Amino acid sequence: MESISYKLENFEGPLDLLLHLIEKNKVNIYDIPIVMITEQYMEYIRHMDTKDMDVMSDFLVMAATLLNIKSKMLLPAPPKEDEETEDPRKELVERLLEYKMYKYASLELKDLQVDADKLLYKKSTLPKEVLEYEEEINPAEILNESNVTLEKLNSIFQDVMKKQIDKVDPIRSKFGKIEKEDVEMPKKMRYVQEYGLLHRKFSFRTLLEAQPAKMEVIVTFLCILELMKIGRVQVEQADIFDDITINYTADDVIEIGDDGSFTN
Repeated sequence: MESISYKLENFEGPLDLLLHLIEKNKVNIYDIPIVMITEQYMEYIRHMDTKDMDVMSDFLVMAATLLNIKSKMLLPAPPKEDEETEDPRKELVERLLEYKMYKYASLELKDLQVDADKLLYKKSTLPKEVLEYEEEINPAEILNESNVTLEKLNSIFQDVMKKQIDKVDPIRSKFGKIEKEDVEMPKKMRYVQEYGLLHRKFSFRTLLEAQPAKMEVIVTFLCILELMKIGRVQVEQADIFDDITINYTADDVIEIGDDGSFTN
């Protein structure tokens, strides 16, 4: 048999050595040539130089396992029965596959750690005046030169809010289960836009009154104001005492991010 040259390396354990031999010989891990791999494994054991008996014992236990599998495979096959005989290498293959998965996962994590060490962060150096700057809003431009004023919008909003308060039972509200009103601005913004796409032209009061809770009314009102600001809705009022009408002028729905920015 051709002699095998070895460059002795430090392996993390017997499974690491076996995986190295399988990859070195380019053999199928599901069909390990146990005789060849066992001989190469034993050759490595003979050249090991370690005084750590715990480490050495792990390699010797695997050597005994390989020899046991080798002997089973060299024995004549039993007579054919209805059930197939289990491959003696099955348990070893399962252990190798599990070890291989964790080994490669650890290498991926190590690469991520190395890449993370190369990231540098720069502290914010923007002047305080720039960070605190807020763009001024012209109410007249928002209302698109109509006869509707923010005061009228706010009047309807306050009226609807009062109705929400009137719905509360002054006795039963003092006891029972208290639930937190959790309303997310991005979801409500999408709801208002989809409502606008569906109805195109709708009553501002009807929209607010359709909300099931006080917080829902507040967030819906804020969404309308924001959509007016970016020009996706227009408001109008035919007569001074009429309801305010919302016209949804956009043809799509845009998303609002956590930072308040809009994206298509």
